[in-house]
Amino acid sequence: QVHLVESGGGLVQAGGSLRLSCVASVSIADINYMGWYRQAPGKQRELVATITWGGITNYGDSVKGRFTISRENAKVTMYLQMNNLKPEDTAVYYCKAVTYRLEVNWGQGTQVTVSS
Repeated sequence: QVHLVESGGGLVQAGGSLRLSCVASVSIADINYMGWYRQAPGKQRELVATITWGGITNYGDSVKGRFTISRENAKVTMYLQMNNLKPEDTAVYYCKAVTYRLEVNWGQGTQVTVSS
C-alpha cells in the first residue's frame, strides 16, 4: 500500500497561485502514474491532472492552461502548480497513486479555497 501525504492547500484570492505537493512512501519503480483530483461540496470527485513517471500528462478541461502538474522522481513527489485561481477551483484536492499492480491509493486531501 502507498501512503500519500499532501500539502500546500490554503486560502487565496481569485487570480492568485498555490502549489500543492504529494509525497509517496514507496519507490518510484512501484508507481504507474499519479494524479490530482478534486471534490467540491455537493459535487462528484473530478480529474484535475495526471502524470506518469515518464512525464506524460493529462489535464481536466477546466484547468488547462492554468494548472501544471510535475514530478520529482528522486523524491517520489508530485506537484500541482495552480495559477490564475478562480472561486470555482475551491475544493478538497486529493492525491492519487496507481501502482503497476493496479492498486489505487488516495491521500487525505488538502483544502483549497479561492475567494472572489
